[in-house]
Amino acid sequence: MPIETTDSTDTTDIFDTFDIVGSIESIESIDSIDEELSWQETALCAQTGPEFFFPAPGASTREAKQLCGACEGRVECLEYALRHDEKFGVWGGLSEKERHRLKLRRA
Repeated sequence: MPIETTDSTDTTDIFDTFDIVGSIESIESIDSIDEELSWQETALCAQTGPEFFFPAPGASTREAKQLCGACEGRVECLEYALRHDEKFGVWGGLSEKERHRLKLRRA
């Protein structure tokens, strides 16, 4: 037997409100992402090619680590990589294996 309701709420208003709230949350999310990636604006890696930071398997990461060592965004870069579980490349001066070991020590 169907249930009868006496509520005559116009669902259009509810959906309009939801869209506004969803838009605000999206803007806040974008602001959060911008803040999280602000270190990239001054990062030395942004001024060089990706071949230093994503070398072929078995190739040296020495040059990338030297650049990272001189970069003021190194700590934020490393924390970003750890938070987002970056699997490839040199981030914050550490290789994939070094980041993995660091995560294990922190756990």
